[in-house]
Amino acid sequence: MNKITNGKPGPGRPKGSPNKTTAAAKQVIQQASEELGGAERLVAWAKEDALNERAFWSSIYPKLLPLQVGGDPDGVPVQVIGKITNEIVSARSKD
Repeated sequence: MNKITNGKPGPGRPKGSPNKTTAAAKQVIQQASEELGGAERLVAWAKEDALNERAFWSSIYPKLLPLQVGGDPDGVPVQVIGKITNEIVSARSKD
């Protein structure tokens, strides 16, 4: 147990350090994946049915994508457009 001094909490876990529970869960899931056939079995499953392939692309694959969306390398921030149209609109500012 962390010792609290003067009513103030300690520094806590350093930024970026892994959570032990999350790391253990990922290890178990990885092991199960390997025992179920790994990548080859996942590909076979996705090819078995169009709905499986859709589930792969819509639910499984996006988990590999970064969660944070950033601007372009020139520092132009991402703009959110609140209207959906059938035309392509540049996200760059016009100034």
